[in-house]
Amino acid sequence: MKYLIKNGKIINEGKIQEADILIHENIIQRIDKDISDADAVVIDAQNQYIIPGIIDDQVHFREPGLTHKATIYSESKAAIAGGVTSFMEQPNTKPSALTQELLEQKYAIAANTSLANYTFFMGTSNDNYEEVMKTDFSKVGALKIFMGSSTGNMLVDDEHILNKIFSNINGIIVTHCEDEQTIKNNTALHLQKYGENIPMNFHPIIRSDDACYMSSKLAVDLATKHQARLHIFHVSTEKELSLFRNDIPLKEKKITAEVCVHHLFFDERDYASLGSKIKCNPAIKYQRDKDALLQALLDDRLDVVATDHAPHTLEEKNNAYLHAPSGLPLVQHSLNMMLDFYQQQKISLEKIVEKMCHAPADCFKIKNRGYLREGYFADIAIVDIDKKWAVQKDTILYQCCWSPIENKKVSGKVTHTFVNGHLTYKNGTFNESNKGARLLFDVA
Repeated sequence: MKYLIKNGKIINEGKIQEADILIHENIIQRIDKDISDADAVVIDAQNQYIIPGIIDDQVHFREPGLTHKATIYSESKAAIAGGVTSFMEQPNTKPSALTQELLEQKYAIAANTSLANYTFFMGTSNDNYEEVMKTDFSKVGALKIFMGSSTGNMLVDDEHILNKIFSNINGIIVTHCEDEQTIKNNTALHLQKYGENIPMNFHPIIRSDDACYMSSKLAVDLATKHQARLHIFHVSTEKELSLFRNDIPLKEKKITAEVCVHHLFFDERDYASLGSKIKCNPAIKYQRDKDALLQALLDDRLDVVATDHAPHTLEEKNNAYLHAPSGLPLVQHSLNMMLDFYQQQKISLEKIVEKMCHAPADCFKIKNRGYLREGYFADIAIVDIDKKWAVQKDTILYQCCWSPIENKKVSGKVTHTFVNGHLTYKNGTFNESNKGARLLFDVA
């Protein structure tokens, strides 16, 4: 199948330019002005912007074992509607992906059901080192280490095992960094004072900036000691920013870092209205942290924007502090949230594309994706940047059927999403005849 996208403005590699894109089968065949092809289906992108498909490097799609919350199918569909064409899913499902067999079972599910491209990270525990070392990092995006509370048997706090992994791994290590003992101590103090009814706004005090910094520094120190390739997920505090560099190009960094849209978008004042709906780990913190994170994104101390999309049912969320699970659904609306910053003149369109499309591809060395380039896979979103619309329940595609930005007016509407040259989404309608593909990685 051939498609010809005409009259749009391409945002790519730090530039905005008017050009046409010719898609043939699964690749971008040509990018140029005034392309004509009698055999191609023409899509008129007049007054719209064309971007590479977004790559979300951290999602929890809950399958297998937690499918009352979400499935790979439901959440990949929501992702596509938001212009996200590739996702990287975490290992803390049920059972957790702690063996090669369990990991491959997730790939098999995705091959049959995922509308977006995918990779699944290998999980780590204190006792699965031999399985970890079997991982083929040309086919698996990274090794995930939870250096803080997690679901199942996935907290890695054995110093010997951490050193062994960091010194011997031949792929990327990604980490959730929060110091477990600090969190336990803070929880005990608040339990003593408030009992079971700890107010939700104490979440950023319990899961404090010290807890984040101590754990992130440990990960950085281990990576530096062993010259390992480390990517720290969901940096949430101003304090952690001192750990990261912006004086070398991204492709030369051994230590990189991600910020999530909710840590840029919300702060402590939002607990009053949203409560457990914005309870997540690490916690949404303070306005000073939020402002510092955005500045670090702009000056390249933070490299990637992602979501940590983590759906739970409203019934689960509507519990007291200790029993309300952490995590919020965001993958359908991450671009809208970033475009709000653009409308406020806080970030450029070029920078949004760099951090959501190019940088994830560069960080993880994803083959032939993340850019609009001839010969690359045709993962493309067309966006009406200035379109204003309200996030309503009937437009939310997450299986959990809620969003922390529900009823909020947002900027930007994805009109078309191509996955591997297949027009999967067009103005609210899906063509599910093709599925996404397994992401592949350069490991040399």
